[in-house]
Amino acid sequence: MPLKAMEIKAFSAAEKLYRKPDGQGMYLEVRPNGSKLWFLKYRIDGKEKRLGLGSFPDVSLADARTAREKARAAIQAGRDPLLDRKMTKIERRVGAGHTFKSVADDFIQTKLVASRKAQATIDKARWYLSHLERDIGDRPIADIKPAELLASLKRIEKRGHHETAIRTRAIASRVFRHGVATARCENDPATLLTGALVTPTVKHHAAITEAAPLGAFLRAVDEYNGGPIVKLAMQLAPHVFLRPGELRQGRWEEIDWEGCTWIVPASRTKLRRPHSVPLSKQAIALLRQLEVHSGGFELMFPGVRSHLRPMSENTMNATFRRMGFGSDVVSSHGLRSTASTLLNESGKWHADAIERALAHGHSDAVRGIYARGQHWDERVKMMQWWSDYLEQLKVGAEIVPFDRAIDR
Repeated sequence: MPLKAMEIKAFSAAEKLYRKPDGQGMYLEVRPNGSKLWFLKYRIDGKEKRLGLGSFPDVSLADARTAREKARAAIQAGRDPLLDRKMTKIERRVGAGHTFKSVADDFIQTKLVASRKAQATIDKARWYLSHLERDIGDRPIADIKPAELLASLKRIEKRGHHETAIRTRAIASRVFRHGVATARCENDPATLLTGALVTPTVKHHAAITEAAPLGAFLRAVDEYNGGPIVKLAMQLAPHVFLRPGELRQGRWEEIDWEGCTWIVPASRTKLRRPHSVPLSKQAIALLRQLEVHSGGFELMFPGVRSHLRPMSENTMNATFRRMGFGSDVVSSHGLRSTASTLLNESGKWHADAIERALAHGHSDAVRGIYARGQHWDERVKMMQWWSDYLEQLKVGAEIVPFDRAIDR
């Protein structure tokens, strides 16, 4: 007969343990020390097993019956509830050693470092993930819920760093997906938060795109009386179209003086493939001047404190501000937009040649591979034409409107 709660309380200890059945394989075991334990007896593949359901009164009669029904449902589905329990304990024990931070570190090592991503990319990923360490860094990655991740991201957002919050969510999603792929968690809560953060207004890099202001800017750079290495970086940047990181981390070994080419290695380019830059006569002259100041070092643009590290990421932009050019007027990255805009407006050069000079990728991967070696001769001519054009602007020569007819 099924047990009743009142009679369970009345069961007293005996010299030997005894059992009181409740039905459907469940019984209460009363031991000589007075403890009362719930068990479920069942058979799997012809083998009898028993599953502990807890002790009375911590687990009431009603709770024990609920646990029995859940276990019986698992058995009906072909699962062994005792094995399920063991696996759960193993997963929790293993999961406790797989924190978000440990999985994030493994992601960086196996997906970024091992893939030879640029150091700037690796450092950026670490920086974004550092924003989450305080809240979920030590949490088992398998236990992290969307709500707690969102709370951490919202804390970033409240400081006004909307873009940082969005990028942090994106890199966190990659960590969770890595965790899923390596059996350390079962889902990616970051994906569920897509659209949950404030989308910032897109801000383009400030750039000068008109001839007269560009000439004034070039003259101001020439008149700058600060450090020679920073000045030469500012003077060279408009001629070579490199991204700021590619330029400031340049090494002398990358310069082919005889071939008048700067070969940026794949490890430092955004597209992870080498990028060759034809050097105009003006660019070569500037590099020769730079060689006087840093030619004895590996780095072309060493920092002030150590020649083993390149000048900082914000050095040129900070210098532009001190020179009186606001953040809405010009930026080191915006010099690429300056070249792109004016070269396209000139009508003299093929659009693909300009794109290759800027080291932009192709949306069509096959076309990108095919075009990798295309337009080199045109790019050599274009870079010299562009440097001559900048010289004209700098001396304040009268600028004739561009002839939109393609002239190669």
